[in-house]
Amino acid sequence: MRPTELAARLTTGLLSFPVTHFDDRLAFDETRYREHLAWQAGFGVAGLFAAGGTGEGFSLTSAETRAVVRAAVREVGGRLPVIAPATGGTARAVAQARAAAEDGAAGLLLMPPYLTEASQAGLAAHVDAVCAAVDLGVIVYSRANAVFDDVTVAALAERHPNLIGLKDGVGDIERMTRTYARVGERLVYIGGLPTAETFALPLLQLGVSTYSSALYNFLPEFALRFFAAVRAQDRTAVYAMLNAFVLPYLDIRDRSKGYAVSIIKAGLTEVGRDGGRVRPPLTDLTAAERTALADLIRKVR
Repeated sequence: MRPTELAARLTTGLLSFPVTHFDDRLAFDETRYREHLAWQAGFGVAGLFAAGGTGEGFSLTSAETRAVVRAAVREVGGRLPVIAPATGGTARAVAQARAAAEDGAAGLLLMPPYLTEASQAGLAAHVDAVCAAVDLGVIVYSRANAVFDDVTVAALAERHPNLIGLKDGVGDIERMTRTYARVGERLVYIGGLPTAETFALPLLQLGVSTYSSALYNFLPEFALRFFAAVRAQDRTAVYAMLNAFVLPYLDIRDRSKGYAVSIIKAGLTEVGRDGGRVRPPLTDLTAAERTALADLIRKVR
């Protein structure tokens, strides 16, 4: 899939960020992962991001990341574009990008470099190296220690035809306005804040036309209804669903750091699909929290 084709595809619908399944010893469980992806692919999303934040990509070794990406490509690559991660420092990100290209991924999500602050020039050099290493479409994730300003994004978009998107994990209205005003529709803008549904309607006005939904993991039909209401700018429907599920769900998620991932795996288990455990340093929901989540899920299924 050419970068321009991938960009066009991603704008057509909701994006899936599947969890990564582990066995009882917390090793990658490919069988359960592939079963999950096959189920996810049946509801009509526009793309799938393997080994991302919801997929606990931060806890995977490079070999495990490659195994996860390969499994995703083999299972759903013929139906959905699979976006692979490029993580860590520049050398590691380039190596992962090349591996993803070899393994049949349709594109890359370039994560922030690991544990270091950097100037805009340094961040740009990081993106330069990855974009130059492969012909895949690249989406830059702007968050944490790698927040890109509008001037940097515009320069990168001009230099690299295969830079196709910016995923926003900050939610800074002025920054997004400046970026869209300067770069326009040259890029795809993807919402990437935790529980992106909360921000989807206001960000739509800033040019963020789609988002990655963690809720889609265990409530795909609800997630797609919500996305359709956002796209239609149906404020009544959006706020009804926020009040019925999303905001009370956030109350549970916010009880502990790291629960943005843990609650997704718990949700999968509550709908009968066995999300399994999270890896340290994350922690699983308590029994009481799982009960509260189950009660909430029953209201919208």
